[in-house]
Amino acid sequence: MDKEYDFIVLGTGLKECILSGLLSTNGFSVLHMDKNGYYGGESASLNLNDLFKKFQGKEKAPEDLKLGSSRDYNVDLCPKLLMACGNLVKTLLSTKVTRYLEFKSVAGSFVYKQGKIFKVPASGGDAWRSSLLGMLEKYRFKTFLDFVVQYDQKNAKTWPNKMDCSKTPMSEIYKYYKLGDNIQEFVGHAVCLYLDESYKGKPAYETIERAKLYAYSVSRYGNSPYIYPVWGLGGLPEGFSRLCAVHGGIYMLNKPIKKLHFEGDKIVGVESVDENGKDAVAKCKKGVLADPTYFIKDGKPGSEVKQVGQVARWICILDHPIPNTNNADSCQIIIPSTQLKRKSDIYISCVSHCHNVAAKGHYIAMISAEVDAKDEAGAKAELKSAYSLLGKTKQEFFSVNPVFTSQLKDDTGLFITDSYDATTHWETTCTEVLSLFKRMTGKEVDLSIKADLDQE
Repeated sequence: MDKEYDFIVLGTGLKECILSGLLSTNGFSVLHMDKNGYYGGESASLNLNDLFKKFQGKEKAPEDLKLGSSRDYNVDLCPKLLMACGNLVKTLLSTKVTRYLEFKSVAGSFVYKQGKIFKVPASGGDAWRSSLLGMLEKYRFKTFLDFVVQYDQKNAKTWPNKMDCSKTPMSEIYKYYKLGDNIQEFVGHAVCLYLDESYKGKPAYETIERAKLYAYSVSRYGNSPYIYPVWGLGGLPEGFSRLCAVHGGIYMLNKPIKKLHFEGDKIVGVESVDENGKDAVAKCKKGVLADPTYFIKDGKPGSEVKQVGQVARWICILDHPIPNTNNADSCQIIIPSTQLKRKSDIYISCVSHCHNVAAKGHYIAMISAEVDAKDEAGAKAELKSAYSLLGKTKQEFFSVNPVFTSQLKDDTGLFITDSYDATTHWETTCTEVLSLFKRMTGKEVDLSIKADLDQE
């Protein structure tokens, strides 16, 4: 351990594992440590017994609940779906981590409106069949989709009414295509996955590209734009860890971090213990990457991070599909903030025995959202509209987790990932990972795809 590395990474959550894999494949030497004895950190996957132990302090699941064998469960503490043509899939392909994983398409993508669930239309055919849209709205939305698919920022002939979308706000594009609040709501939140309404005042180019990504991802597999790993998300950090190790990265679990060493304001090393239990310092030339839990002491954040909110997560085990989703074995449901007059959206993800994450005949639904309430009862009250969509549950696990972000400048060489947000997709996480890689190395991540997912 008493060696010098380019980068030291603390924590084996997915963000940290992706970055250690990318760093090692780009020629940097990496030491990756975790204070825990398992991979995944805050995004770990647990079997049924571990789930009861974590949330209820029980050694194993009560047999009278008849939930099946513990080993049949791989419940993700922070479940997020992968956009089929999104940046995480591109990263998996470009690094060939897909060789370690198997994926299955997610059956449906839905949006909530006035107490009901509707399939998110992503094509002209979807629009005509959708009961979410009125007759005039169907035509207008199809016209908008046709524009999105053929849009090319470099070709002015594809611009609507000669409007440069790199300068024109999205609100003007909506106005040009006469798209009312109903269409704007599901386009912004369920298709383009924006967290609030502020995007309408920004250049339309990003929204158009997001809508195009959604449409392309749907066209890849047909039912929804999302895919999910068989056996859960736990394989993702392990896959990137293998990638790092193959390229010379060193991994150490069960390593308590005693102290960070600085010279002036610049981090130069991490103190832990060696195989003999003696204090040892690993030195770094370029920096340290860590998850925010390394800066929480006695439940309070240190000066390195600050709390910016909190996320409630409600894990529910069902013995039936979520009602009104066409008996989908897996799906995502987005409840736009505007529907419930909230500050932010509520997300529901559902996977099942079809993905080998639950016992046969069982489904794992997760409700997640940013909440303001200080206690469990208040947080559950904020999510009651989403909970009512699930039908009868067999078992529930509830938590409210603080969200932390870094307060440090990059010139310290200490980079801290943000806590996982409430979204049930990886797009915001990937944006953060790509940004961190550039800040740490000065380089852009090469996401050129060298192989097709279906061939991996």
